[in-house]
Amino acid sequence: MTGASVGTGPESGARSLVVGVGARRGAPGDVVFALIEAVLSGAGLDAADVLEVATVDAKGDEPGIVGAAARLGVPVRTHPAGALAAVRVPHPSGAVGAAVGTPSVAEAAALIEADELVVPKTRAPGGNASAGGMATCAVARRLPADAGTFEVSGRKTSTSPVTAGSRPFTMAAMNPPTRNIESAGPDLRHHGDAEVRGENLTDLAVNVRTHTPPEWLRERIAASLTSLAAYPDGSSARAAVAGRHGLPVERVLLTAGAAEAFVLIARALPARRPVVVHPQFTEPEAALRAAGHGVGRVLLRAEDGFRLDPQTVPEEADLVVIGNPTNPTSVLHPAALLERLARPGRTLVVDEAFMDVVPGEREALCDRTDIPGLVVLRSLTKTWGLAGLRIGYALAAPETVALLSEAQPLWPVSTPALAAAEACMEPRALVEAAEAADRITVDRAHLLAGLAEFSEVEVVEAARGPFVLVRLERAAEVRERLRLLGFAARRGDTFPGLGPQWLRLAVRDRATTNRFLQALDQAVQALPARSGR
Repeated sequence: MTGASVGTGPESGARSLVVGVGARRGAPGDVVFALIEAVLSGAGLDAADVLEVATVDAKGDEPGIVGAAARLGVPVRTHPAGALAAVRVPHPSGAVGAAVGTPSVAEAAALIEADELVVPKTRAPGGNASAGGMATCAVARRLPADAGTFEVSGRKTSTSPVTAGSRPFTMAAMNPPTRNIESAGPDLRHHGDAEVRGENLTDLAVNVRTHTPPEWLRERIAASLTSLAAYPDGSSARAAVAGRHGLPVERVLLTAGAAEAFVLIARALPARRPVVVHPQFTEPEAALRAAGHGVGRVLLRAEDGFRLDPQTVPEEADLVVIGNPTNPTSVLHPAALLERLARPGRTLVVDEAFMDVVPGEREALCDRTDIPGLVVLRSLTKTWGLAGLRIGYALAAPETVALLSEAQPLWPVSTPALAAAEACMEPRALVEAAEAADRITVDRAHLLAGLAEFSEVEVVEAARGPFVLVRLERAAEVRERLRLLGFAARRGDTFPGLGPQWLRLAVRDRATTNRFLQALDQAVQALPARSGR
């Protein structure tokens, strides 16, 4: 599938093509890929020049689109329906507009962050009566940055002279800036605490360690309350964090939990092409979207064990976010693999909120100063049970810390949170955390052994976090029956790249796990048989 470049695009080798795809539910991956291949070939375009496959948020998890993008070796980039609706397209469809909120998903998704439409909307052969008619495709091109640009709401738009007919459909003067608003895709703001709030349930939905904070930590926090009249001074806690990781204090930023760090990154660091590796904690993408960024997604696949192939992250990405170990998959990526994502001009954000649960913290990057653009985030919420106190920190180059700090309000971390941070960096705390990591390893093995007895349950292997990800048919029904039996499990369908057949289960002590396994057996056995089966 090769051919000469056409129009005003860059020379071969510079990825500049955006393939917009619209597809009905259940569109086969072979059909979607064949359509893209035919459109590119028919226009004399090279598949090697494709930057991404773009679609509407609600279709971002569609297997046919994800599979076609994987075969092309590019990420799926999704856009809110409201943003696509604001894009003027040359071939609008009233029926499509009524169904999904934009008159052409394929053309709008291709054009929203590109400059010209190279191939208009094309439907797969077969019409609406067959699987072949279940997908549409359009191709747009981004022009070289040196063509003359100006900033419009974070987007660069070509200002070079245009002669009549030289471009099939140019967006520079046709569309107003669009806001990156939320849409009907996965609920990025849904978190595990919503599964248990106000309910008397055994909590397997939230990954905070049980029976925390310990008594000595509560005492340290309580002692800090006598200083509430003074404004918080984070210097001691900051020095303690720096000492714990063997870093200069200038590389440490204390934050009101890791969640604040994601907001600061989205608002303060330059990013024209941010990419989030999914499935993972959704707050980074939510923060980027709230700050007005379009967000690309690299969706790791269940058949690959949700393991990262660095080549799936586009070269053009200037901010990449990934968790390690990753929530919710519990996969621990090798540090050497993550290093391959770093390069000058790119910010690499590694969320290590659960790294202290990994014995020896192997694969950690928190103490590295030789990786360009690296930002490592840590949280004290999970191991020490401080979700209500909000305390975490970022580790990065001093100039990056300075940028993030400038975006913070005055006194962002409270005096009690600072006292907790300093206490959790002390040697006895590190010993206790290491012992907790060893216990979690044993408890997780017990949970995995119990789940292996269920033929209906498929577990993501090599789990290394304080949780495991499982897939089973009719998971939503099982989750509701578990609630009736007194257990809360985390639904998986709010994580991009997963779906309603996934559940995340927190690791608990052996007695709690045994009771849960009994409840799971009851929940699975009680499911009524579906008709026709």
